[in-house]
Order: sequence, then structure tokens, then C-alpha cells
Amino acid sequence: MSSTPEATPARTPEGTPARTPGATPARLRVIPSRLFAGVAAVADRLVGDRLAAEGAHKWHFAVLAALDEAGAASQAELSRRTGIYRSDMVAVLNQLSDAGCIRRDPDPADRRRNVITLPPAGRRRLERLDALITDAQRELLAPLTAEQQEQLTVLLGILTDHHRPPHPGQAEGE
Repeated sequence: MSSTPEATPARTPEGTPARTPGATPARLRVIPSRLFAGVAAVADRLVGDRLAAEGAHKWHFAVLAALDEAGAASQAELSRRTGIYRSDMVAVLNQLSDAGCIRRDPDPADRRRNVITLPPAGRRRLERLDALITDAQRELLAPLTAEQQEQLTVLLGILTDHHRPPHPGQAEGE
């Protein structure tokens, strides 16, 4: 990648970083992990605020999306699919069940566990949450061109895949 003037810290004639009173130090403006953290905080707020206005949170969206994409699942399978800890999954499923967004039915193969499915009310809820998240992404990525947005998404996916630890309970290599 080429260096841009904004990405290169300004230097004094002695070679030390230039001081800009009141501004974020130049060194800090070029540390990717710091930039990720700042943008992640903004992204989390944008998404969280929109979902909260609808009485939802990101785990609701994750469960509904997982059921929509891959079909019915046990609580343990949903935990693996979404990365939500099993202990937290119960509360999320209780909230979604109370709202009529999921169904819990005994598993015909093992009546000790439930199979979670997505009824029509859950699909409608997912569509609404999808629209809210799309709106938040639009606001977050507004300064970027469509091509830059696509490139950023690909690069973040690569980094996420590389650094993602196995989910508790997930077998090695899954």
C-alpha cells in the first residue's frame, strides 16, 4: 500500500514527530488496532442504538439470522453458529420466544433437548432488524465509495477469519 500524507506522521527538521496542539498525535492516527477500536466503538453504538429502539439487541439478530440461513437447530448448535455462550443463549432464546420470534419444540430424535425454529413472526422481525442494521452500516461507511466499502469488508473478513478463536465446545478444525 502506498503512504498518504495523512498517514505519515509529520516530522520536525530534527526528525521527531511534529506537535499539533489539540490534535490526536500523528503516531496514534496510523496504528491500525487503534483505528479499528475507534471505528468499532462507533459501529457498535450505531447498531446498538437502532436495535435498542426496537427492543432488540445484536444477539437477537444473530440468532434469527442463523436460523434463517441454516435452519432449525438445538440451543448448543445455535451457540456454535453465533458465538453466543450457551449460558447467555438461554436468556436470548427466552426473550425471542416471549416475543413469538422463535419456537422451541422437543427434538423427535432426543426428547431431552429442544429444536429451535423460526416462525413467520421471527422472519418479519429479522427483516426489520436487517433494515436497521443496513441503515447503521450505511451511516458508518458513508465516507467510503462502494468499492472501498466492499474492499474494507473483504479485508475485515480476512482478519476476522485469521484471528477468530475456536468457539467453546467447537472441535478443532471446524
